[in-house]
Amino acid sequence: MAADDGEAGRIGVLPPEDQPFPALSDGIHLSPLVSVGACFVIAVIYVASLYVWQSNHDRDHPSTIKRRFFSVFVVMLISPVFVMTLSCDAVFQKYSMWEIMGFRLEGLVTAIGLPLVLTAILFLGPLSGTLTNGLWRVYSEPMYWLSAVQNLKWLRNHLVAPLSEEFTFRACMLPLLLQTFKPHTAMLITPLLFGLAHLHHIKERLQDGTPLRIVLTVSFFQFFYTTIFGIYSAYLFVRTGHFAAPFVAHAFCNHMGFPDFQEVLSQSDRRKVIFIGLYVLGLVGWIVLLPTLTTPSWYANNLFWAGEV
Repeated sequence: MAADDGEAGRIGVLPPEDQPFPALSDGIHLSPLVSVGACFVIAVIYVASLYVWQSNHDRDHPSTIKRRFFSVFVVMLISPVFVMTLSCDAVFQKYSMWEIMGFRLEGLVTAIGLPLVLTAILFLGPLSGTLTNGLWRVYSEPMYWLSAVQNLKWLRNHLVAPLSEEFTFRACMLPLLLQTFKPHTAMLITPLLFGLAHLHHIKERLQDGTPLRIVLTVSFFQFFYTTIFGIYSAYLFVRTGHFAAPFVAHAFCNHMGFPDFQEVLSQSDRRKVIFIGLYVLGLVGWIVLLPTLTTPSWYANNLFWAGEV
C-alpha cells in the first residue's frame, strides 16, 4: 500500500472522494460510525462500571459510593484511549490530546469564573430564595465545609459525579464527534447519550419498590432535564474549549438541585410575584448573555472547531 493510501486507510479516515461529509478543517475527519460508535461504547462502559459490584445496598450506602468512585475513576483512565487512538493524525499535528480534551492553561481563570457567573444568573430565582430564608449563612460557616468534604454523598454530588461525567461525556466524546460533525450537531449527540445514561436509575427505583408508573414518570423527567443540561454543558465545552467550564457549571447545578417551584407558589401573593419575576429575569438574562459570555476568543479557544461555533 502506498504512503498516501496508508494514511487514508487508517481506521475511520476515508479518502476525500469517499467522505460522506466535507472535512472540517485541514483534512480532519472521522467517519460517523467511528465517532458515534466510540461515544456509545464509552457511555456503556461508564454505566456498566456502576454495576460491576455485587451488593444489596442502595446507591447512597457508603460502600456503594466508594466502589462506584473506584469504578468511574477506572473509566476515566480508559476513556482517553479512544481519543488517543481514533483521532485523525491531522489533529495531533497541531494539538496535544490534553488540549483537545479541554485541559489548557490559557483562558483557564476565565473558564472557571464566567461559566459559574452565567449559571448563577440562570438560578437567580432559587438563589434569591436562599438569601431570603437565611440559608446562605450556612455557607459562611467553616464547619459546614469541613463536614461536607467528609460526607461521601456530598463528594459524589459536588465533585466525583461532575468530574467523571464531564470528563467522560464532554472531554472524551466531543473531541471525537467534532472531527465528524459540525459543532451544533455534535452538541446534540452527547446530551442524548448523557440523558440515556441516567436511565439506569430505573433499575434502582424498581428495586426500592417504587411503583412502575412513578418510576417511568420520574425517569422520563430525569432524562429530559439531564439532556437539556447536557446541551448546555456541551455548549460550554465547545465554545470555551475548556473542561473547567462545564465542570463548574455541573457542580453548581448539582448543588442547587432542580428549582422548587412549589415553594414559590406557597409564598404570599406579593412575594410570589417577586420570586416569579426573578425566575423569569434569570432565565431571560441567561439566554441573552449566553452567546456573549462564551465568546471563544475570551477563552483563548483556537482549537480546530473554534472557527465554526
